[in-house]
Amino acid sequence: MLSRTADHLFWMARYMERAENTARILDVTYRLSLLPQSEAEVELMWGGMLKIMELEDAFHVRHEAITPEAVLDFMIFDRENPGSIFRCLRATRENAHAVRGTLTSELWETSNETWLKMRDFTLAKMMESGPGAFFEWVKYRSHLSRGVTIGTMLQDESLRFIRLGTFLERADNTARILEVKYLNLLPGAEEDVHTADYYQWSALLHSVSAFEVYRRVYRDQITPLRVAELLVLRADMPRSLARSMKEVYSNLTRLSNVRSAETERLAGELESHLHFGRIESIFEGGFRKYLEDFRDRIFDLGCRISDDFLIPTTA
Repeated sequence: MLSRTADHLFWMARYMERAENTARILDVTYRLSLLPQSEAEVELMWGGMLKIMELEDAFHVRHEAITPEAVLDFMIFDRENPGSIFRCLRATRENAHAVRGTLTSELWETSNETWLKMRDFTLAKMMESGPGAFFEWVKYRSHLSRGVTIGTMLQDESLRFIRLGTFLERADNTARILEVKYLNLLPGAEEDVHTADYYQWSALLHSVSAFEVYRRVYRDQITPLRVAELLVLRADMPRSLARSMKEVYSNLTRLSNVRSAETERLAGELESHLHFGRIESIFEGGFRKYLEDFRDRIFDLGCRISDDFLIPTTA
């Protein structure tokens, strides 16, 4: 396969997954901001979310003060923000259009229809019906796209690059979603791993569609230790870091070429750490630091995949 075609497929999938996960991060931040707390704490939470998304400086170029409405507008509708849902869905459609002949007609129509509908949304319309309804729409369109991909695409290299992009992006963003919960802790502080604010942790679980799964797996009260175990180490949880890396490594081995041995080794090493890791050990070393280090390794893997298979990145 031409590296240009593989690049479009990979980024088409990444941008769709990024749109969904941005909706999830905004959803959990919005839910947490509605809990009883001071305006300063709410501002700190939204500002921390921007920092985690690495968009703090870009936001302040376009907005003076951090307010929920300003952040939502910036992260959803801003056409100059490369990380906004608007830009992600547009990029998904553009990449799909570039390889339209490689995609099934159903997948192309799904991507195109999502983009056309996105253009009809405005901040005023979204706030009128509630941000939650919009976040659910984004998640639904991503689920639909993924289902159509699996249900109609041939099981060949094209599908492998799509799956590789999807799960690499999911791994990065699940780590970011987990980081959102720690925004209200002081630098260097760690929350008691055996106790939890029920409403905060249940909001996080709902944001990654894991509340019912948590109840089924653990059958008792919500604790930070078990939430982290579910979303980090359990490979049977669809959005966990372990599951994402298992899929990344599996698809990499199927796409193996003469240049990718080191990339495969690093992906396999990270997948192995998650497979055999213990959540108690992760917390002992600092959970936030673990998540930051994990995202650094995911970024490195993304650059290596681009160099080995795609159009090399300049970033």
